[in-house]
Amino acid sequence: MTMRAHWESVYGKKAPDEVSWYRPHLERSLAFVEGAGLAKDAAILDVGGGASTLCDDLLARGYTEVTVLDLSATAIEAARARLGPRAAGVHWVVADVTELALPPGSVAFWHDRAVFHFLREPDARRRYVAAVERALAPGGHIVVATFGPDGPERCSGLEVARYDADALHGEFGSAFRKVDSVVEVHATPWGTEQQFVYCYCRLAHEAAAPSGRARPG
Repeated sequence: MTMRAHWESVYGKKAPDEVSWYRPHLERSLAFVEGAGLAKDAAILDVGGGASTLCDDLLARGYTEVTVLDLSATAIEAARARLGPRAAGVHWVVADVTELALPPGSVAFWHDRAVFHFLREPDARRRYVAAVERALAPGGHIVVATFGPDGPERCSGLEVARYDADALHGEFGSAFRKVDSVVEVHATPWGTEQQFVYCYCRLAHEAAAPSGRARPG
């Protein structure tokens, strides 16, 4: 079964609030976004956002350039149905982030809660990091949350990789400056606990070219 088929099956069998990572509101993620001091028209990308309510809360806070990217069309359709007319205020993309060529420098804030830890193959992680480096504007913000060292070893029938903040930052390398990290104990809809680690980084600013103009991409 392909990864796309796997996630279509997961969202086809479970309601959005029946998956283990569901939270009514992603308070920790929202705090990072609000703390970044972004303009309301800054481009925010929620990778693996699927049926998450993050886009609802970003719209409610006045952000106007929100994109949700997910491998599952079923998950995205659930979010669109929930938002109703407000769904027109979100850009929806069904794609594999490790295979999609996002426009260079097009993203001000990259958010990923619970995608990266499914990338167990080194090549998939390299493609993901390359996608971030391409898409983030210089000085752009990125928050990635994965299962922590004491988190589950499997999720939705798949093995995952677990990270502490330093190991997670290490996957991205010196182009990314670590700003903050947080450990969160997430309660699943059925009451069990899962350890998440959030790592917040910024992409380094490019050095100015001799002419004073930005270097070509």
